[in-house]
Amino acid sequence: MPKAIRNTLLSLRDLIASAGPFILLAVALLALAYWWLDPNPPKRVTLATGPAQSAYAEFGVRYAKALAANGIQVVLLPSEGSSANLQLVREGKADLGFVQGGSGARDVPGDNAPMSLGSLFVEPVWLFYRSESASKVTPTGILGSLTQLKGLRVNVGTTGDGVPNLMNALFEVNRIESSSMTLSQLDQTSATVAFLNGELDALVFASAPESLMVQMLLQTPGIRLMDFAQNEAYSRRLPFLAAVSLPRGVVDLASDLPATDVRLVAPTTTLLAGPRVDPAILQLFSQASLAFHGGAGWFSRAHEFPNAANSEFPLTKEAERTIQNGVPLLQRYLPFSLANLMERMWLALGIIIAVLLPLSRIIPPLYEFRIRSRVFRWYGQLREIESRLDSEPGSAVALVAELDQMEERVGKITVPLSYTDELYALRNHIHLVRRKMLKA
Repeated sequence: MPKAIRNTLLSLRDLIASAGPFILLAVALLALAYWWLDPNPPKRVTLATGPAQSAYAEFGVRYAKALAANGIQVVLLPSEGSSANLQLVREGKADLGFVQGGSGARDVPGDNAPMSLGSLFVEPVWLFYRSESASKVTPTGILGSLTQLKGLRVNVGTTGDGVPNLMNALFEVNRIESSSMTLSQLDQTSATVAFLNGELDALVFASAPESLMVQMLLQTPGIRLMDFAQNEAYSRRLPFLAAVSLPRGVVDLASDLPATDVRLVAPTTTLLAGPRVDPAILQLFSQASLAFHGGAGWFSRAHEFPNAANSEFPLTKEAERTIQNGVPLLQRYLPFSLANLMERMWLALGIIIAVLLPLSRIIPPLYEFRIRSRVFRWYGQLREIESRLDSEPGSAVALVAELDQMEERVGKITVPLSYTDELYALRNHIHLVRRKMLKA
């Protein structure tokens, strides 16, 4: 090995040896911070969706695919609907769930209260009715008020989907007694089959337009969608409702379906998270919501959703940052796992650096001491030889031989160039002692 390379490696070895305790301390602090912060999110979360073929079920599949790209398994938990999802999240049986506005009493704020990831979309109240049944109530066969449902067979959904509570509120403001109608609470699929078979006169959904049931019924002959002419009044009387409009032709432009604008009322749906859901998971769901709900739709313009408005639950910090700033800078260019690690660890890294920076000042003195000790330790032996010369005048010849051996060993010492002056000073001192012995 060339001497220059060998000297460099030796200097590097000395530097590493001097900085060893400092490096071990830094590694220990990093390991402690990693263990304490636990930056890696769990690999499995549970999302409460809704009945089969509902909009909630469809969005659940989309979220599962989005998070699977980051190594997170989303277990979809079917339920009866919004109210059931709220209960599942409150009980900790689901990590997240789609919850419709007005589905249940708001939790008292606290450490264990569910948190919202923002308003994602509106879920209009779709009141479909059979034209044949409506003709028995009004000559035109067109229903324009909830009061015209008296005497009809109406399905208002299962208890778990929140629609019965919503319809009770609508009946109450219209002073309609439930006993004036034949109400049923079948699930969506069973109710739709019964409705199409003529066993029901009216059917109520509260769902996003992505629902397959809604898409099918909007295009079924003999089925009409009720126009809520008083939708603005409903939104004033019931704060969790918004007045929306289904534009003419939005379902099918070629067929001009619907033929006129249809006024509807709609609660807002949020994605609710339990208090113990990892922040990284919340961040991933919030970012996915930008892609799934940020586009233009039947009832919203582009980038209108997700938003922080009309939320009955407090908004998570992760959702607030995502809604305001979009995807964080690091995550635009780095894999999520690495970007998340850096974002979670940066504060700990700052503290560790603040602690280690003063300690790092001891490395240069340690390195200097390690190098100089190779030279200085020979001065003790040189001084001993000189002392023996003074106390033993007849031993000069033997001491010269011992001094020659010492000089030979000193000649093999390797030090960095910046310390060679001390090595040469030692050799000069050896020659000085030798001259003194020869004169003796």
